[in-house]
Amino acid sequence: MPARSTPLPMQAPSPDSPTMTATERRASAGLSAIFALRMLGLFLVLPVFALEAARYPGGQDPAMVGLAMGIYGLTQGLLQIPFGMASDRLGRKRVIVVGLLIFALGSFVAAAADSLLGLLVGRSLQGAGAVSAAVTALLADQTRDVVRTKAMALVGSSIALMFALSLIAAPLLTPLMGLSGLFALTGCLVLGGIAVLLWVVPPAPAQPVSVARGSLREVLRNPMLLRLDCGVFVLHAVQMAMWVALPALLLRAGLAAPAHWQVYLPTVLASFVVMGLTLFPLERRGYLRALFLSSVAVIGVVQAGLLFAATAAPSLWLLGALLFVFFCGFNVLEASQPSMASRAAPAHARGAALGVYNTLQSLGFFVGGATGGWLVKTSGEQALFAACGGLMLLWLMVAWPMAAPTITQTAPSAADKAVAT
Repeated sequence: MPARSTPLPMQAPSPDSPTMTATERRASAGLSAIFALRMLGLFLVLPVFALEAARYPGGQDPAMVGLAMGIYGLTQGLLQIPFGMASDRLGRKRVIVVGLLIFALGSFVAAAADSLLGLLVGRSLQGAGAVSAAVTALLADQTRDVVRTKAMALVGSSIALMFALSLIAAPLLTPLMGLSGLFALTGCLVLGGIAVLLWVVPPAPAQPVSVARGSLREVLRNPMLLRLDCGVFVLHAVQMAMWVALPALLLRAGLAAPAHWQVYLPTVLASFVVMGLTLFPLERRGYLRALFLSSVAVIGVVQAGLLFAATAAPSLWLLGALLFVFFCGFNVLEASQPSMASRAAPAHARGAALGVYNTLQSLGFFVGGATGGWLVKTSGEQALFAACGGLMLLWLMVAWPMAAPTITQTAPSAADKAVAT
């Protein structure tokens, strides 16, 4: 009988391998789940908030409803930098747990609210759990540059999937539990995210004993980071402002509110396919900058299309096509921007850099919701979409000089080498 051959040990991937290691897969999946649980709760209320908030005392003022939608972003914006810098000093996981507990508290306060003011207070507390920077920094700590866009895309895809799921679930759940029940469910989902963090996400890498005093100043002087900060502000301001007016356009096109998911879900899922076919192959070939700028321009074109739809009688097919194109550009930017920011940031100040980045993201939510509601109230939907188009043009001009960041090769961790052998 021939002697049995001894299986060769698995080899750890080389530093420049585009294949994720076991630790990178576990970190990406776990942190994506935390984002997903947190964002599902937020998105569940988004499609129905404007309609349900009108039933509360004080809910007849569109500007106040927009403020209540966007106040979450204001408190997020005020606390992202402190949370990010704290995660550099105190450890990522510890800071994330505290932030998720605050977020859960705000959800339960909103669930108990009996007026629009109470909803506003609850949404403010939700925003005070500003952990996005710490979570993104932890993911960057646990992934190599060469796979980081893929990891960030997994996070972005999980968020977009939760958005699509919320558009189906919200109209079904709202008649059963009301807006207060949706907020209570949000609190429970966030508590589930703490369990995932503690028992699924790999241990965080050791943090430096101290962080250089000039870290924040260094971050604020980095031109690449400043351009990305400007971009994430515009992207989320436009996203939030769009949803102040978009449900009304779909209603005018003849689609009842409970059926809006029939437009949202196919467009979101189809846009994932487009992202998979474009982002990762083009990034490997060195075309990330061109794809990035094209995505910014595409979202600007969508705003022009929505302006036309708001001026004329809106067509359901036109709105669906515009949403598909929007999500194609949005998903690419959601995946590539945080990856680029984490590469451009100094390693010792990654939490601070992503804190600034997420501050501008959160302020974008606030400005988009509050300004969007005010524009619709005072000047109509056309003014809102014209303003959004102008913002996208401004972003394209700011981003144009930006170069794609270089990829730093980092060896696989000792844990991954042990698994491989």
